[in-house]
Amino acid sequence: MDLATLRQQPHLSASSIGDYIECSLLFKFGRIDRLPMEFKSDALEFGTTIHLVLAAFYQEKMSGHRMPLKDLHRLFEMQWREIAEDNADIRYAQGRDFQSYLHQGIDMLTVWYNKAADDDSFRVLSVEEPFQFTLPDLPVRIIGAMDLVEEDDSGAVIITDWKTAGRAYGYDEVNRNPQVTLYQLAAKSNGFADREILLRFDCLLKTQKPRFEQYYTIRTDIEERRLIRKIRAVWEGISSGIFIPNDTSWRCPNCHYRQACDQWFLEGGD
Repeated sequence: MDLATLRQQPHLSASSIGDYIECSLLFKFGRIDRLPMEFKSDALEFGTTIHLVLAAFYQEKMSGHRMPLKDLHRLFEMQWREIAEDNADIRYAQGRDFQSYLHQGIDMLTVWYNKAADDDSFRVLSVEEPFQFTLPDLPVRIIGAMDLVEEDDSGAVIITDWKTAGRAYGYDEVNRNPQVTLYQLAAKSNGFADREILLRFDCLLKTQKPRFEQYYTIRTDIEERRLIRKIRAVWEGISSGIFIPNDTSWRCPNCHYRQACDQWFLEGGD
């Protein structure tokens, strides 16, 4: 079952859980009220484009072919033009525009390609793999998609999440990230419970000189249980209609629902 179909039924996902925890009013605006976003983020649209290109590369690799760098560049330019060229809904940060992202994306993919494309250490099992699983006493499914699933010669499974970021990740960010913890729970619920699971972030960094960094991490049973408890608490809050704005969130300056949030405060939240 594809992800679009899974989204048609009541569900939670890594992003929706994160939205609720960060700002439950943001969750309400986007996922319950379904308000249209007031603008599109340049960083989000750029990240989506990079994501599509990496997915295409690994689909080719899974079929036994390695996409040449020139084809990777061509694909990125085509996807970026399709998503962003003449798109008035995208709000660009100061000093950014369509053209600057076009050049930066090509440079970032070149760095990634030179470091990662020739790595044949692992066998690709799936790309953009949709998943669903349930938790006891939770009436909705948990859904999502894993960017990349591979295995090594020992049979260990490596689950990779692709990221574009403006800076390198810190130790705590890697080892406490709940998204890959969720992926581990999904993998165990979908056929990999008896396999060693390694979690990895492949980060293409939008620094002045583009960089590519990989971070490996693991999750313990205790960390899984902590996330499960959080998920249950999130659902309890949603079911009870508890939506509290976090107007000190790091997301506030670039929130897609800033005007709706201001209006909520002016109206007293009624």
